[in-house]
Amino acid sequence: MLKKYVFIITVFYTLGLATVSLMTLNNLPNVGINFADKIFHFIVYSVLAYLWFSTFYFKFKYKKRKAIWYAALFSIIFGIIIEVLQGSVTASRHSDVYDAIANTLGVLIMVSILLVNKKMHIKN
Repeated sequence: MLKKYVFIITVFYTLGLATVSLMTLNNLPNVGINFADKIFHFIVYSVLAYLWFSTFYFKFKYKKRKAIWYAALFSIIFGIIIEVLQGSVTASRHSDVYDAIANTLGVLIMVSILLVNKKMHIKN
């Protein structure tokens, strides 16, 4: 089932992430965790890399390693572009190199997991 809709899910996730990253966010709750923002970036970009890997692998039928590297490249570049746009086109957001690092680390950890994982089982 997921294979059938992975491209649509990935595109909507990517567009949603871009939208949330570039809009003004007021009155966010304090969760009481140091670096909660960086943890969020790490998780969100791990998911982004996984979704793009799934799209390249299942929808576009790339070989596993090629799908992993394309997903990683896309996700890292996307994260950097979003950080630059936050600093240049929004009045309420600013670029943060530590956000870009958290994004990249999330992608790299997902890449590592995908490279180590020998078999992927996703039900139709």
